[in-house]
Amino acid sequence: MSVQFDQLVLGHIVSACREIPNGYVAVSGGKVARVGAVEVDMPAAAAVHDFSGSYIFPAAIDAQVHSRSQAGQEDFIWSTHSAAAGGVGTIVDMPYDAGRLICSAERFELKKTEAQAQARVDFALYGTVHPAEGAARIAEIAKAGAIGFKFSTFGTDPERFPRIPPHMMHECMSEVAKTGLVAGVHNEDDETVKALIETFKQRGETGYRAHSQSRPIYAENLAVNQIYELGADTGCRAHVVHCSNRRGYEICNAYRRQGFDATIEACLHYLILSEEDDVSRLGGRAKVNPPIRGRAEREGLWQHLAAGSVTVVSTDHVSWSLDRKNHDDIFANASGATGLALLLPLMVDGALRRGVPLTRIAQVLAYNPARLFNIQHQKGALEIGRDADLAVVRKAPYVYDAKRGGYNFVDWSPYDGLTIDYQVSATMVRGEWVFSDGKVLAQPGFGRFVCPL
Repeated sequence: MSVQFDQLVLGHIVSACREIPNGYVAVSGGKVARVGAVEVDMPAAAAVHDFSGSYIFPAAIDAQVHSRSQAGQEDFIWSTHSAAAGGVGTIVDMPYDAGRLICSAERFELKKTEAQAQARVDFALYGTVHPAEGAARIAEIAKAGAIGFKFSTFGTDPERFPRIPPHMMHECMSEVAKTGLVAGVHNEDDETVKALIETFKQRGETGYRAHSQSRPIYAENLAVNQIYELGADTGCRAHVVHCSNRRGYEICNAYRRQGFDATIEACLHYLILSEEDDVSRLGGRAKVNPPIRGRAEREGLWQHLAAGSVTVVSTDHVSWSLDRKNHDDIFANASGATGLALLLPLMVDGALRRGVPLTRIAQVLAYNPARLFNIQHQKGALEIGRDADLAVVRKAPYVYDAKRGGYNFVDWSPYDGLTIDYQVSATMVRGEWVFSDGKVLAQPGFGRFVCPL
């Protein structure tokens, strides 16, 4: 007699190691119970969801989300709304909240409680440190369930996005190493960038090109080297959180070959947009740090992804109000853009256009992030015993319009006007459909806090 499962999801299964063109995922008790090929073994289930002709991916884990960068904007109620629509089952939120740097266990617990009441998909939280305290609170934040610790080699604001100087970061990484957690670091050399910004301002050069020219690739890679060298000396798992250039991945590979636990992250905008085609027309709406580079760098990143050099891909999602993004002076604009609602569709679209195996997409969006954050016991794969988190992606070409879609808190996107061949038709988290047929179904409070093993 066939085993009776709660649900059976049929379609083209894509995992980190294989594809099953005519496959199924069996779900029971909110967990993956079996994965197989229909022609070999078709089990019985109380409910069958037939997505034949569509891809079934493990739901993405977005390793970098800023739900609270601007006070009064999206918060978790909207960031996780976007996530559900984009095939993302878990978001990892950054500790740089407007008005509240998450640099103590007390603040961490408060954010966790507030997010739990709002989240529609599962969530995890980074912690950080205040430069006046250094490593003093790392142990208590780790004990509270932090997914990792975020630092920056560049300082935007001492109370919201502070620079942690090398000697202090060494101390912090030494403490993080004791926890086994990852240290994710923003990678731009503070002295170089600030000097160049001042130079361009004095010249009166404030157009879109001044942004990338004042934050050059060499400034980014000076920081990349610093991050990995500090990790090598302290034994800390050093992770570069957004690399925009090819050489940065080569530096990471060099440290890996030397035996160090070095990892590196690409962002969606670096893989999809270019300075020539997009920043030139979008101006401040495409301002991110480090900057979006030219077409050659973009295609070089895809080559690194295909070769397995990219650990994870994230969105670095943030919903700035348009008045913070539409200044003629590029330096007056806030940095960052939305992306959660498009993470999986754009990655699938980009991979298939370039002949990159879809297994790589499952790796960088789910399998690898779960291992980076020590949550592979629960997340990141369509494997028996893992949470039944999956996303259904179908081919259905359309021109993206954030306002018409309504999945984001703001009604603009740097991806507006792009023709995208694929879209998410359904997302499941822990065996429950959180998005289907164009509608977010999950209510605030459904999402659960995820912490490392």
